[in-house]
Amino acid sequence: MTEHLILILGACLLDALIGDPVYRLHPIRLIGHWILVCERALFALGLNGRLGGVIHWGLVVGTALGVWFGVRLGLDALHPWLAFGWDLFIAYSLLCTRELLEQGWRILRDLDDLPAVRQRLSRLVGRDTEPLQRDGVVRATLESLSENLTDGVLTPLWAFCLFGLPGLILVKAISTLDSMVGYKNARYARFGWAGARSDDLIHWLPARLSVPLLALAALLRREHPLLAFRAAWRYHALLPSPNSGWSEAACAGALRVRLIGPVWRRGRLINELYMGDPDWPADLDAGDLRRGLWLILTACLLAFAAGVMPLALA
Repeated sequence: MTEHLILILGACLLDALIGDPVYRLHPIRLIGHWILVCERALFALGLNGRLGGVIHWGLVVGTALGVWFGVRLGLDALHPWLAFGWDLFIAYSLLCTRELLEQGWRILRDLDDLPAVRQRLSRLVGRDTEPLQRDGVVRATLESLSENLTDGVLTPLWAFCLFGLPGLILVKAISTLDSMVGYKNARYARFGWAGARSDDLIHWLPARLSVPLLALAALLRREHPLLAFRAAWRYHALLPSPNSGWSEAACAGALRVRLIGPVWRRGRLINELYMGDPDWPADLDAGDLRRGLWLILTACLLAFAAGVMPLALA
């Protein structure tokens, strides 16, 4: 238990101090490359349906866990500290809280330079960013931050705390699978089924726990905790995902703002609905984005405390 707690603290500290550096052999990049290799091989064999997708899932997740464990076993035979160093490196590489928040702060810093922030935002969202004006950029950034609070922070962190490094590796491998093959198009509707459904499953509980977490963060930030609960219940179903609507709606309520609004994708208007009460403002500015960033940061710190405190007290 002590070693597990030290590993969590060390990985979170490295993430907070250094962030997530971009380099060619990053573990997530290697998982992504392996996903493509396995996909091509299975399609070449004609295994492009659900069975192929299940095999693909097993190959990706099994290889990620197997490589970590195999290297750890070899290093442990040389010296236990080498094995711990390997665990620390992998855990740190798979946490990305600082990177998530830094993207938001960079957009806030450059908000007056619309072409630059649209380009930066295009790396965070799946919509067209060219039509977005200042208020649309702020709304889209808040949506991305609140959605990724669940996918990028809560689920990985709590899986790490509850199930150790294998839990964290499993979650990140599944999330990477979903981001690459979990699409409802002609190529992946059946092949990506296993990745998409398992991603829905692992995020189901953290997505719903994000609501009281954001409400508590809103209370500490003197925002609107009760509206976080009400908005989450009333508006979560506006998004097709079974999970992402909870944290986005809770964030909208906590800040008492409207999110979403007009969304363009590949030149087509696919949504005009707003998430939030009609009398809440939708013309958002830098102040709203700053409030949102502090809200998400507070929620991240609370999530860390919720994950680590039971281990520290055990």
